[in-house]
Amino acid sequence: MRVLLAGGGTAGHTSPLLATADALRRLDPGVSITCLGTPRGLETRVVPEAGYPLELIAPVPLPRKPNADFFRVPGRLRGAVNETLAIIDRIEPDVVVGYGGYVSMPAYVAARRRKLPLVVHEQNSLPGLANKAGARVASRVAVSFPDTKLPGAEYIGLPIRRMISQLDRAGLRAEALAFFGLDADRPTLVVTGGSQGARRLNQAVAGAARALGDAGVQVLHVVGPKGEATPEPSGTPYVVAHYVDRMDLALAAADLMICRGGASSVTEAAATGIPAIFVPLPIGNGEQALNARPVVEAGGALIVDDADLTSDWVAAHVPTLANDAARLAGMSAAASGLIPRDADDKLAAIITEAARR
Repeated sequence: MRVLLAGGGTAGHTSPLLATADALRRLDPGVSITCLGTPRGLETRVVPEAGYPLELIAPVPLPRKPNADFFRVPGRLRGAVNETLAIIDRIEPDVVVGYGGYVSMPAYVAARRRKLPLVVHEQNSLPGLANKAGARVASRVAVSFPDTKLPGAEYIGLPIRRMISQLDRAGLRAEALAFFGLDADRPTLVVTGGSQGARRLNQAVAGAARALGDAGVQVLHVVGPKGEATPEPSGTPYVVAHYVDRMDLALAAADLMICRGGASSVTEAAATGIPAIFVPLPIGNGEQALNARPVVEAGGALIVDDADLTSDWVAAHVPTLANDAARLAGMSAAASGLIPRDADDKLAAIITEAARR
């Protein structure tokens, strides 16, 4: 079986793609997998590092509103579709799989033209433009959240890496704390804005460093490749990293997390039972707040508007919560049962069935 996986840009697309690729290899060790991305995305680094071949096409951004770029889309799409067709004709996949984003629309059009089975996976509660179009012609459509409205949607959850889905937080905690240079006897706050970082989170938490430190709360702060954080020094560890390859260790170290509401962040926190404070990105179509809502409603997380997350808010609320072991345990129990952990295997089975048909 030969499979073409199309997705890229941020970790929101590349992480489930790689999780699916690994699941396909477990299901069929002889499978041939090629990934399709663009030169500007995270996939140019993480896909080769994971050991999968990567083909690149020109990105085709889809503006949400008419503007100058809107009228350039047809020409860009034609060029990207032709590039994808050339790749398909060369590698001859039995099935095409798309995860949305800039690279997926050309893949969907090319799969349709070559009459190949198409599988679409949507990460967010509210589907993006590419997946709305792809779902109309797909053989199978899988979604991460049960209320996602797409034709023929099958709720399976979000594929996440087995190093996360199978994580033994308690068993790995000592190693994780030592890895990041953190103390074993302090509560740990992990802050991450996703693969690109989040300026609001960086500024708000770093500005509350003194209050966190005085309360004995140590911090692992992943600021993103271009992010910055300048916390006021204290006697409590405050570790700043631009990127963390071992996210399993970061999660194992965490007693509490502050993060955005992307599908990967919500799924990884809930699946591993980490109490979270979700701060949805205020732009887009509101999908991040919808992603977080089931976990918040179950009592496994809090949600804070982006505009409300200030250093004063962090100082007033986070130290108390991070030191409340009983409340954190209740939040962990509420979150951990909500999210399927086997979406990678389910999606691999769907892809295999689509290819055989």
